[in-house]
Order: sequence, then structure tokens, then C-alpha cells
Amino acid sequence: MAQTVLVVDDEPRIVDLVTTILETQGYHVIEAGDGDAALTAIREHMPDLVLLDVMLPGEDGFAVLKQIRAISNVPVIMLTVQASEADKVRGLELGADDYVAKPFGHRELVSRVKALLRRAEMPATQPVHSVVEVDKHLSIDFDTREVIVDGERIKLRPTEYRLLYHLVRNAGRLLSHETLLTRVWGREYADDTQLLRLYITYLRQKIEPDPSNPRYILNERGLGYRFTDIDARLPPLLE
Repeated sequence: MAQTVLVVDDEPRIVDLVTTILETQGYHVIEAGDGDAALTAIREHMPDLVLLDVMLPGEDGFAVLKQIRAISNVPVIMLTVQASEADKVRGLELGADDYVAKPFGHRELVSRVKALLRRAEMPATQPVHSVVEVDKHLSIDFDTREVIVDGERIKLRPTEYRLLYHLVRNAGRLLSHETLLTRVWGREYADDTQLLRLYITYLRQKIEPDPSNPRYILNERGLGYRFTDIDARLPPLLE
């Protein structure tokens, strides 16, 4: 059965273009012109992925995304006229999974859609019942996909979990930007260092005592990141 993509945009030209691109690739496309129609479509059709424009009539895409996340974990790609870092940060913090800047190329759009759908279908990991204690401040529960910071459990989003998993699994080793992007997001994202930097920031905000002076996720400028050296024996992540 064809996977369903919901396109939320009030510009008929963009909707027609995206529909043509995706239907050519075998996807079933449904459309919504504003936030209310998008929420109705999600409830009625349960799409596999949502392409959500930031500039919508009435409530903007960020407000709509917040409402989507209250009812669904469907993967969401934000469409932005200018993919500024501020917009990316805001969208990702509200629960977006990716972003595509307008105007976009056909191949880029298809690549992003395929990569996100592929990640959404992956099991996060094999069943595990293990907690890695990094130090007295931080533990990581790889069964529940939570970090335990000073005794408080904090849930990780799927992408944050996968990123932290690869960092901890290779604790003490430098992982290049390309390696992390390929392992966590897919080959299509190998050059998107800004996306990686944003997610590193999110993880640091959740686990570091002082995110501006990180203790756990360390940066080697221009090369990549490494997790502080610990003895962590983790099961393989299913790819």
C-alpha cells in the first residue's frame, strides 16, 4: 500500500508541484490549506508523513505543529522560505523532524521524505534492560530512552536518542560530522552540519550541568564530536 503524505500549504502552485513530485515516486498525497484542515486530515487519514509550510493563513506552521504534536507523533518536515537557523531551532524544538527550504529541488525533497520515512520505520533498538551510569549527575536508560539527570527522568525524542546512542556507544572516540549524520539521519544528510549542531545543542541542554561548558558531549572544532570516555557496553542498534 502506498504511503500517505499530507501537504499543508496555502499556495496552489507549491501544492501542485509537491503532489506531482511525490505521486511520481508512488506516494499517495492529500492536501490541506490551513491548520484546521491539517489537523482534521491527520485525525481522519493518519498520514505517514506531513509536509508543513511555516507561512499559513491564520495560525502559522509553528502553532499548527504544536497542535499536531499534542495528538500525533507523525513525522513532520517543515517547509520554510528562508531556512534561517532561528526557524530551524524553533521548529525542531516544537517537534519537527526536518526542514526543507523553498525553493527546493525535486531530488532534495524526495530524498528528505524517503530518509525520514525510513527512519520512522526503524525499530529504535533491540529490547534492552540496562542503565548506563555516566557519573553521579547523569545516567542513561536505554530501555526507556530516557536520561536521568540528578534523579529526574527526561524523555528523549527518537532522533535525540539515536544520536546519544551512537555517541555513548563510541565513548572516548571522535566521530566525524559525516559519520554521525550518516548513522543517525542517513546518507542524504551527510553534509548537513547545521542540523547536527542543533541536535547536539538539544542534547546538551538536557544532560549537561552547564551546556555552555559541556562535560559529556565534547566538540573538536571542524572535526566532530565525542562523548566523554566511559565503559559503556551497549547492544547493537538496529539499522
